Amino acid sequence: MPQFQTWEEFSRAAEKLYLADPMKARVVLKYRHSDGSLCMKVTDDLVCLVYRTDQAQDVKKIEKFHSQLMRLMVAKESRSVAMETD
Repeated sequence: MPQFQTWEEFSRAAEKLYLADPMKARVVLKYRHSDGSLCMKVTDDLVCLVYRTDQAQDVKKIEKFHSQLMRLMVAKESRSVAMETD
């Protein structure tokens, strides 16, 4: 399970993983109050990408990226492709 040190590398790899197969990709956000860390995990059951941070400035980047992924998930193109495969 590769853990990325820089946000740019993680966001590019996670977006690429999602776009490869949107129907299998999952995104998990996990916050640990005890140590103040936020973890974002993107997986398709074959590849698991992890980014951990305890920096407040990274939270805004994660929030923006998460909303971009959510927009991709509800886009018409992804729904039409999903219907064609069923």
